[in-house]
Amino acid sequence: MKRLLFTVISLLFSVSVLAAEPSADRIDLTSSTVGYAAIVIFILAYILVMGEEKLHMRKSKPVLVAAGVIWILIGFVYTGDNAVLAEEAFRENLLKFAELMLFLLVAMTYINALEERRLFDALSAWLMKKGFTYRKLFWITGFLAFFISPIADNLTTALLMSAVVMKVAEGNKKFVALCCSSIVIAVNAAGAYSPFGDITTLMVWQSGKVEFTEFLQLFVPALVNYLIPAVIMSFFIENKSPTTLHTEVELKRGALRITFLFLLTVATAVACHIWLELPPVLGMMMGLGYLQFFGYFLRMTLPGSLARKRAMAEREGDQKRLQQLGGVVPFDVFSRVSRAEWDTLLFFYGIVLCVGGLGFMGYLGLLSESLYGGLDPTIANSILGVVSALVDNIPVMFAVLSMDPEMSTGHWLLITLACCTGGSLLSIGSASGVALMGQARGYYTFMSHLKWTPVIAIGYAASILLHLWLNKATFLS
Repeated sequence: MKRLLFTVISLLFSVSVLAAEPSADRIDLTSSTVGYAAIVIFILAYILVMGEEKLHMRKSKPVLVAAGVIWILIGFVYTGDNAVLAEEAFRENLLKFAELMLFLLVAMTYINALEERRLFDALSAWLMKKGFTYRKLFWITGFLAFFISPIADNLTTALLMSAVVMKVAEGNKKFVALCCSSIVIAVNAAGAYSPFGDITTLMVWQSGKVEFTEFLQLFVPALVNYLIPAVIMSFFIENKSPTTLHTEVELKRGALRITFLFLLTVATAVACHIWLELPPVLGMMMGLGYLQFFGYFLRMTLPGSLARKRAMAEREGDQKRLQQLGGVVPFDVFSRVSRAEWDTLLFFYGIVLCVGGLGFMGYLGLLSESLYGGLDPTIANSILGVVSALVDNIPVMFAVLSMDPEMSTGHWLLITLACCTGGSLLSIGSASGVALMGQARGYYTFMSHLKWTPVIAIGYAASILLHLWLNKATFLS
């Protein structure tokens, strides 16, 4: 029965695939029935993802199934001696996901820990106390995201700032959606002018195509990329203050120290990658150890601390404070891990494996070769920036670096700018957008971001034109 099933499925494949002799090279499936079927499956999965808001179906479901089907199709083609190629390719893509997942897991755990320690409540209360209007809050969170992202990376920054927005404007769906869109644009734009701001920028720097200081030439184009859509979006924000009542918030013990540990974790990840050329995830997982040790310290010193606080509350006759202290739960790191956005992590698994499968079939290489082979590098790089909104900027940049076309420094800066900012065109075009769809579920969705795509596209085009004008000397090198 198994042999018969395999024979029937094999008959559905194109003649070119059946005629391919087992070899040590990959089989080009871009013109085969298998390749076309994979493209159709991928598109259908994305349509379901885009309809998450209407279908009320989590975005991880369709891409998980699509990833499985695509690699099963590859497995049916790569039989015999070629089976090892498919296995190695799958394991390579799985390793990429594992690094991304663990990186995200640590970042989400720290954010959940800071939320539990009431840091975001305190920051939100401070913003509310200042009496900032919604419009001012929009600009404050956007600029903070733009200037923090080059240091703490775009994904981590997006998660931090969206957590603040959710606290400040809880219940105001329109404002949260607007702010999240602005934050995604800001962090992706800022990721272009620093090797630490985005994975694609880091890839270009590590490959030696652009020197560290040369990325700073993208600062002004990146700023314009953020400002144009942000200015237009700000006109749609009511110039009034949130109605949420201001309350005094007391930080829980260890909140500021956990913030320091988070910064130390990011620094460790950067140091491991820059100086030791090890994956950043090593530093992030080490940082999770920092948090675990500190959680142990909090638990071991909790009774004495509680006793002191209870004694002080009793002396002051503060009955409300006494009741609060009676319900204190010891800090538990693993409870913070369990609160990670698993739907987002599983969505990343599906996307990485889907795109990896299409790349293994030859589609990403075909796209790069057709663009750079027949178009001017300026046009090709600009188009690839738009493509990165659909298939993620990391595999697009990886395909370009693998092809290694002859380009000037200005063109390498251009593809960096395009891939970083092009992902802002869609909420699913970047890791920061996908993460915020999970963290702000019900507020920030694919459709809420899509309606701003035209103005984001204006900023995208303006930043490219500005780079071509301001840094025209770099295109001669």
